[in-house]
Amino acid sequence: MLGNTFGRLFRVTACGESYGKALLTIVDGVPPGLKITNEYVQAELDKRRPGQSKIDSPRKETDRVEIVAGMLEGVTTGAPIGMIVYNVDTQKIHVEQYRQVKDLIRPGHAEYAFFVKYGPYGDWCGAGRASGRETVGRVAGGAVAKFILERERIEVIAHIIESRGIKAGPLTFEQIKANYRKNDLNCCDLEVAERMIKDLAKVADEGDTAGGAIEVIARGVPAGLGEPVFDKLKATIASGLMGIGATTGLEFGDGFKAAGMKGSQWNDLPYLDGERVRFRTNNCGGFAGGMSNGEDLVMRVAVKPTPTISKEQDSINMVEMKEAKLAAITRRDISILPRIYPVAEAMVRIAVLDALYMAKGYDYFARLDPKWKKMGQP
Repeated sequence: MLGNTFGRLFRVTACGESYGKALLTIVDGVPPGLKITNEYVQAELDKRRPGQSKIDSPRKETDRVEIVAGMLEGVTTGAPIGMIVYNVDTQKIHVEQYRQVKDLIRPGHAEYAFFVKYGPYGDWCGAGRASGRETVGRVAGGAVAKFILERERIEVIAHIIESRGIKAGPLTFEQIKANYRKNDLNCCDLEVAERMIKDLAKVADEGDTAGGAIEVIARGVPAGLGEPVFDKLKATIASGLMGIGATTGLEFGDGFKAAGMKGSQWNDLPYLDGERVRFRTNNCGGFAGGMSNGEDLVMRVAVKPTPTISKEQDSINMVEMKEAKLAAITRRDISILPRIYPVAEAMVRIAVLDALYMAKGYDYFARLDPKWKKMGQP
């Protein structure tokens, strides 16, 4: 299986399965002398931990992380950081539930592609590497990126903006920070959040699940990160966000609204703020030519409904090559929203930090007049 590493200079590699013994993360490119602790990483993992509310999967994983490499006497050494999280809620009854349907295609899941790619050897228990459980590694790596980005005064925050058609109102960055994680869904429009949660309870009673959308904002990102062609920051972030299993759509800034706008409406007009260049609007979501322009990076991600539902669905038995019926009884989230936003935060942090590493190295050799970099500081 390929594709388990993300990043170029700051690199996160993850391995482990939904019902395996443990999930492991290795982070390359960590500077020496950082006082990263288990507790710091744990705070990020706790955001995506299951079993915290009625909206989440009832699976009782503690997700306790331990840093096992790259540290000496409480600080990083410059060696790769290694982290481990043990799976603790892998009860036999749940394994047997998966065993009963292991030869069936679960609609909305990755089974068919796994059968084609790995034959009978793919991990069928809890979807293996295709499970949302693998995102533990992303969040652990993203926590390390967050620690480094804080020194650069770069913030990344995500929140829920839509659940099954119920939409939150527009909020400022300050309002989002003030209301962050104040409800089980992490919708920062507190009144709308109540409607969303009540609706999800009805969906659960029907044996069904719901989709929605999240918004991610990165503030403090300097201008000029990313490359003009194949390695655009926008493209790297898109890869990170669309690599999350449940994401189905992505837009930057005003995104698809551009299809109905004139150039005079879309263009973000620059102005001088002292020695800095700023933009009066942010339709482009903080990007120019795919590179950062010094304004907030703004991304919105559509999230599919949890594919495991209790209603009977058509399926195919891949071993017998016969049509079949499937009514899943395994554990699931009513909505993926309250557990996916920290994963999105992690992937944006890793992408931005990796681009910052690349830019710092390039700047050293470019040796441009410092005035050009000064005007691009947020």
